Amino acid sequence: MRQDGFRAEQIDTSRPHPARIYDYLLGGKDNYEVDRAAGDELAAAAPEVRIGVQANRDFLRRAVRHVVGAGVRQLLDVGTGLPTSPNVHETAQEVAPGVRVAYVDNDPIVNTHANALLGGVGASTTTVLADLRDPRAILEHPDVRSLIDFDEPVALLLVAIVHFLTEAERPEEIVATLRDALPPGSYLVLSHATGDFADRRDAQAVYKGATASLNLRSRTEVMRFFDGFELVEPGLTQVPFWRPDETPPGRSAEIGIYGGVARKTG
Repeated sequence: MRQDGFRAEQIDTSRPHPARIYDYLLGGKDNYEVDRAAGDELAAAAPEVRIGVQANRDFLRRAVRHVVGAGVRQLLDVGTGLPTSPNVHETAQEVAPGVRVAYVDNDPIVNTHANALLGGVGASTTTVLADLRDPRAILEHPDVRSLIDFDEPVALLLVAIVHFLTEAERPEEIVATLRDALPPGSYLVLSHATGDFADRRDAQAVYKGATASLNLRSRTEVMRFFDGFELVEPGLTQVPFWRPDETPPGRSAEIGIYGGVARKTG
């Protein structure tokens, strides 16, 4: 595993960070008091949030198994967060040993933890410090280019990350830039928070003091991120209902996260 160097960003532990809030809600330990306070506030505003983040994590694993089972042997995971086990490369390599995974996140603390947690994985995995808001920097990053061959199918994972982009940051253009770099036969795995099933303005407010805002979008708005791809069955659904391995847990119908997997055909 090659380790990425740091940019000059300030490592900010004074404000909650989405990746560390997510880690806390999953029961992880790589977070700070400010993240835990935000997570508790979020759970009070949206009581289903803990089962929601677990359902989102389970969706990611099922989606990874699907795309690797379909023949993809390289994954670009943008906005990876902290690599809670079983993580993407572990899940992928259970299906096909040797699958290559490039993890990308914009938080230097996440990058540090990822390098420590993924140490010893070998040459099939790398971690990169980069930001989804600059997709070309991701695509042109030397560590990404050394691992991912964009002449062969790639699975692009944008799981619980695009909803941290505001409309002013042109999220559809960002996703399109990444899409256009992928050859036919590639896949997009995407999940996104929504307010379609409950009023979640109080949950959104928790992120006003965080390093990124939470931008809820409707199903129609989320569908636009799949332009240029063909959704596989069952299409865009709430994450517990995307090809579940078992009966979804109680309150699953309240979970405000859409998820879908789609193939680039041309």
